[in-house]
Amino acid sequence: MGKNNNIGRAQINYPCQWHYKVIGSDREKMHQALIEIAGDHSGDISFSNSSPTGKYHCLNLKVTVQSEEARNSIYMTLKKHPQVKIVL
Repeated sequence: MGKNNNIGRAQINYPCQWHYKVIGSDREKMHQALIEIAGDHSGDISFSNSSPTGKYHCLNLKVTVQSEEARNSIYMTLKKHPQVKIVL
């Protein structure tokens, strides 16, 4: 039998709201980066948390994505940005 790559994979209907958790060390610079990256995707940015030492900060980015390609493109752009340490 052939292997089905879609087993266990959630079906996503586009357009939809997508949430990214973004972690970095400079909260203000990271916030500005998220504004630039969200661009025309109707982004909403909110503060989530800071580490106990204040070294790391987590921001939430909620955007409307039109397709899987757009969702993945935003993820990769976030991941490559110098202000971003981790994207969830």
